[in-house]
Amino acid sequence: MTSSQTSKKQELPPTAWAVLGLLSFPGERTGYELKKWADSSLRFFYWSPAISQIYAELRRLEELGYAASVRSGPEEARAKRRYGITPAGREALAGWASDVTEVGPPVLKHGLLLRVWLGHLAEPERLRGMVTEHLERTTEELDAVREAMAHAATEPDWAFPVLALRWSERQHLAELELTRALLADLEGLAVQERQAGGDAPTPG
Repeated sequence: MTSSQTSKKQELPPTAWAVLGLLSFPGERTGYELKKWADSSLRFFYWSPAISQIYAELRRLEELGYAASVRSGPEEARAKRRYGITPAGREALAGWASDVTEVGPPVLKHGLLLRVWLGHLAEPERLRGMVTEHLERTTEELDAVREAMAHAATEPDWAFPVLALRWSERQHLAELELTRALLADLEGLAVQERQAGGDAPTPG
């Protein structure tokens, strides 16, 4: 590896490693197929990059010699480029995956909680409605996680993705519990405010 390649390796963002990780499983895949897989796996515990970002990372990985691509032949109506990991890419990915110094703490950016934090500026009913909507979305996401788990369980090479999805199932169950508790807290706060309003002196 040249000094230029070494420098680029050190600057690779986690998304590049995630894309390379998708390529580390058996088979070659198109950028579109990688996007579909990210949507049904990575997004449940990390995030799913945009298709444009996936292709940008694939180009970078090819430049580093970590990935290689082949173009489909005339037998396909629409030409496709399929990507696979190279031995150098697998070695680099194994080194990155084993490097605990770069793991870092999980980052929580909870859009709903930011709005609850600003609840003094919101209509109480609308705020409770937002929490209820989040409860419904999380329930739908839990169903999607379980569907992905069922599919992954049929693939012998996906034992570790199943573990990650199982963690995601537990995380969604915990999110449901926390959201129900938050909804109860908001309702309790509304009762307190109504009681406080009832105790106020009646204007003469």
